[in-house]
Amino acid sequence: MKRTAVRRRVARVLTKRAVSLSPTPNLRSEIVAVGQRMSTSGLSPGKSGNLSVRVDGGMLITPTGIAYSEMKGADIVEVRSDGRVAAGQRVASSEWRIHLAIYKARPDVGAIVHTHSLNATALACLHRGIPAFHYMVAEFGGDRVVCAPYATYGSEDLARFSVKALGPRTACLLANHGAIALGDTVRQAYDRAAAVEALAAQYARARSLGRPRILSAREMARVVEKFKTYGKQAPVEE
Repeated sequence: MKRTAVRRRVARVLTKRAVSLSPTPNLRSEIVAVGQRMSTSGLSPGKSGNLSVRVDGGMLITPTGIAYSEMKGADIVEVRSDGRVAAGQRVASSEWRIHLAIYKARPDVGAIVHTHSLNATALACLHRGIPAFHYMVAEFGGDRVVCAPYATYGSEDLARFSVKALGPRTACLLANHGAIALGDTVRQAYDRAAAVEALAAQYARARSLGRPRILSAREMARVVEKFKTYGKQAPVEE
């Protein structure tokens, strides 16, 4: 098969997998609920962090400068795929460029959560990712969680670095900043953000005790494959 034909076939597959939703009131309420949970759990202290969901022609994203405890569904901002925002809406999160860049690069992604969680951010401030010190790192689709280089928040550079650090995976760290997690839904993205923080805490603790033993690339490839069916239940017949 010629290379051009292969590319077209891959493009068709990705298009079929693309997540696209309409911006319903329930979806806005769900974003607010997950944002409030993100705040109260400590994954994003204060007004830090942001989250979004892909919708037809763009995304819904949390606004800038509004505490999660005070946020309402009407505050969620709809941003078009070209970055435009209709008049009468709140100002979108300063990190809207990261979210749009990821959605454009990854048609399989339905939601994004960006946190400033304690341990993940601490590692990011050391410009350290999370290596394969534990097999659960494979949950994110690879043998490590990469730390993207530093760039000013809200910048095109940071958006570009984020996409590159993620690659095909579902999480990355941002140097001197925080973490990003992806999912089919905003709740799945939140769960992955929590999992990143847990692994970051375990890795930091392991480093404080000694030198963690890193699993081999071969073993991690085996675990990544096993994770494709991990936690999936067969339908129960009534």
